[in-house]
Amino acid sequence: MRVTHASLHLVRLPLVHRFRTSSHAKDHLDHILVRLTDESGAVGWGEIASASDPYYSPETADTCWLVAQRYLLPAVAGVRWDDPAEVAGLWANVRGHQFAKAGVDIAAWALWSLSGGVSLATALGGTRATVTAGVSLGIEPTIGDLLAEVTKHVEAGYPRAKLKIAPGWDVEPVRAVRAAFPDLLLHVDANGAYGESEDEVRALRSLDEHGLTMIEQPFAPRNLLAHAALQRDISTPVCLDESIDTLDDLRTAVVLGALRVLNIKVSRLGGLGPAVAAHDLAAEHDIPVWCGGMHEFGVGRAANVALSSLPGFTLPSDVSASDKYYERDVVTPPVTAAGGVVTVPTAPGLGHEVDEEFIASVTVRSAEIAADS
Repeated sequence: MRVTHASLHLVRLPLVHRFRTSSHAKDHLDHILVRLTDESGAVGWGEIASASDPYYSPETADTCWLVAQRYLLPAVAGVRWDDPAEVAGLWANVRGHQFAKAGVDIAAWALWSLSGGVSLATALGGTRATVTAGVSLGIEPTIGDLLAEVTKHVEAGYPRAKLKIAPGWDVEPVRAVRAAFPDLLLHVDANGAYGESEDEVRALRSLDEHGLTMIEQPFAPRNLLAHAALQRDISTPVCLDESIDTLDDLRTAVVLGALRVLNIKVSRLGGLGPAVAAHDLAAEHDIPVWCGGMHEFGVGRAANVALSSLPGFTLPSDVSASDKYYERDVVTPPVTAAGGVVTVPTAPGLGHEVDEEFIASVTVRSAEIAADS
């Protein structure tokens, strides 16, 4: 297979509901869509789902644009490869920049599976026909507002809710949601907002009494020792997200006892290939995994659904329906959920048509790279 043409498209979509985490709030998202075309004219799409600001990770849409345009796409264009696992080797000398790499990697997998006439899930080794989805809910102005959001999604059939927390917005909202929904699968995500002060650690420990499925990323990404210490003190599993960018990070965290659950994000790990490898490594250590999200548009969301069909994804993943975030998505049909369950596409490639006409109408800027003839 040889990519003859590649392009980047910075696309802006408004969110249907303003979303706030411990670090920032947002009412729209700018993601970069990657389009790869091979000699036959087949097209594979990927998504660089980085944030616009360096709060979740050091990468932003601007840094990803630069790295993808200057280094990653030129490394891929015009080069022959037989398996998408080979594509990462084409930019092996580029350090970091996992989000940028992930978008190109997804496009390569989508192109390869489409050309081979198999679904992306099958190409990755998926075994499930359906995936159970959960919802991620931001910090709301009041506990009443939060309860209204939880109620809406529980009534839509979602079996799990993840609540964003931060110092000062933790115990009380969790207590209120648990009281209202005693049987709901509930977990919290701090995005590394907590320090090791006595008050903040006490608040995290007090969450142990509310029957949470996990406490996700309470401390800063590199502070594995604090995560290990908290895990020794509580029965609720600690889940790591931002701490795990590479397989080496995961190996270190396992040795330290810093996690009992792993959030696998395709973007954070640099692509579908590394995400599958993390799934396999976690399985070796009996660590359950789930697929986290970055509010992906339909391209990245379809990739997440395909990944979540692998056997180790035993917890609800952040693959909720497109309409939770966007009035109109970039794929047709959009990702949908029935009773909190998403059907894994069986059509070749992503399993969704990419709406190029709509993408053109919401594109902020584009760049193209053609292979040398």
